[in-house]
Amino acid sequence: MTADKRVQVSVLGLGAMGSALAEALVQAGHDTTVWNRTPAKAEALAARGATAAATAGDAVRAAPLVIACLLDHASVHEVLDPLTGDLAGRTLVNVTTTSPAQSRELAEWAAAAGIAYLDGGIMAVPQMIGKSGSSILYSGSAEVFEEYRQVLDLWGASTYFGDDAGLASLYDLALLAGMYVMFAGFMHGAAMVAPAGVTARQFAGLAAPWLSAMTGTLDGYAQVIDGGDYTVEGQQSLEFSSLDDILAASSAQGISTEVVDMVQTLIRRQIDAGHGKEAFPRIIESIR
Repeated sequence: MTADKRVQVSVLGLGAMGSALAEALVQAGHDTTVWNRTPAKAEALAARGATAAATAGDAVRAAPLVIACLLDHASVHEVLDPLTGDLAGRTLVNVTTTSPAQSRELAEWAAAAGIAYLDGGIMAVPQMIGKSGSSILYSGSAEVFEEYRQVLDLWGASTYFGDDAGLASLYDLALLAGMYVMFAGFMHGAAMVAPAGVTARQFAGLAAPWLSAMTGTLDGYAQVIDGGDYTVEGQQSLEFSSLDDILAASSAQGISTEVVDMVQTLIRRQIDAGHGKEAFPRIIESIR
């Protein structure tokens, strides 16, 4: 890396994710300062070339670009509120998981203090940082995103959603919602087959390719939803989508039906409203 492309950057928070972000910066040759409440967590990074700061204030003063990867919204304020004077004129990229409202509040706080602010949502686990499949969603200052794009891209594919600082968080949490419900569905299936002597790992071998194949239907569902016409041909109807057999089999296996009950409720609500002949994507109207 040429000297003019090296960036002075400080990372606040060295949990599993913060450490992975800092490690990528060190490996890329950036002048990286790190800080954590528990100093021992900085030792491994210091051994690889990072500078361990004794205090959060020392870390902030060490670089024009500050990355916050802390526990939650409250911890961001707890660490940074006393340092607004030091942060003034610097850039803060906050990748702490926050709600859209909290991200917007932080952007307003930063603007009032003269801090350039970019909010980020990390769509990866720590082991994925810097590897294929890792992506980071950003919103807030376009100037910050463009100025530090080469740094941000070290962690994963960077996508910018505009100057509304809450949008990255909104997309992040919406994507996580889909992930967690999918995981819950997998675990329900694993519980169903367990009494038959099937291990979760054996079931995963069947579930993974099946679920992967089914993601190919998302674009078609999205077109129906965006078009607002649920009578479109070629889509499975709500009446045909009844989950009664799944519920009966689950009960027979002696397991909870809560996960499937939730989907069946969404379906039943639309059928009861007279939309049974319409397409399955109509359950979004139950959610809305």
